[in-house]
Amino acid sequence: MQYAVSIYSFMQYLREGRLTPLSCIAKVKEMGFDAIEFVDFVFPEEEKPEEYAAKLREEADRAGLAISNFAVGADLLQGSGGNLEAEVDTLKKKVDIAAILGCPTMRHDVTGGPKNRTHQGFDSYLERMAVGCLAVTEYAAGKGIRTMTENHGFFAQDSRRVEKLINRVAHDNFGQLVDIGNFLCADDDPVTAVGRCAPYAFYVHIKDFIVKSGQEPDPGEGFFLSRGGNFLRGTIIGHGDVPVVQCLRALKRTGYDGYLSIEFEGMEDCVQGISLGLKNLRRYVETAAR
Repeated sequence: MQYAVSIYSFMQYLREGRLTPLSCIAKVKEMGFDAIEFVDFVFPEEEKPEEYAAKLREEADRAGLAISNFAVGADLLQGSGGNLEAEVDTLKKKVDIAAILGCPTMRHDVTGGPKNRTHQGFDSYLERMAVGCLAVTEYAAGKGIRTMTENHGFFAQDSRRVEKLINRVAHDNFGQLVDIGNFLCADDDPVTAVGRCAPYAFYVHIKDFIVKSGQEPDPGEGFFLSRGGNFLRGTIIGHGDVPVVQCLRALKRTGYDGYLSIEFEGMEDCVQGISLGLKNLRRYVETAAR
């Protein structure tokens, strides 16, 4: 296994100006990671994305750090004013950025769901989402980049829905970014969900959440509600309720040997939280291998 970290994990320091996307690269290398994962919304607005991606690639090469993935936003239902072709074209431009970064994979959102649900659910929009994902992944395949959906965004988050979308796209270049913690946002048991989705994994996010029942009083700041009304708060890997070792075993059984990328969303100091999480993750990987 190789260890990566999403730059999203450093948002606390990025917002405070204590780090920049460029200076994160040296920090990540110093912390002992093999790779860094970028997200599109950290790119400075005043810079052209293509030029900034080239700067990031140059700095990563100089530091001897791989760029493992590029994660971007999208909405195949409502994005670009509801024009699917335009939204796909936007995503193709993101693929071009991923190529400049030199990363082997790109994860894109699918949708947060329709504005007005009425009688329509996930299956009502499945074909449209699959058409969009297929067009993007066919374009990306020509550049040697694999594309992924993630269990993310509530509407397309639980494992059965993600599996259904991947099966409908039915292309070897399209798979899943399996986030072992995010399934809880849809009240999907992580062990069951990772076991179901592991065969489709191109990339993995390791994340931990503290979980409190929605039957309990609101625990306050730092917590958010799952789709079914449970309380969740991001925390250091190993400090929460995600069964990390069991999820790693499920991934191992399917032969996954790609990146394990930390995505820290806790209230703790982000550098401390990431560092402790990496130590725990290395130990859990050894445990899962036994």
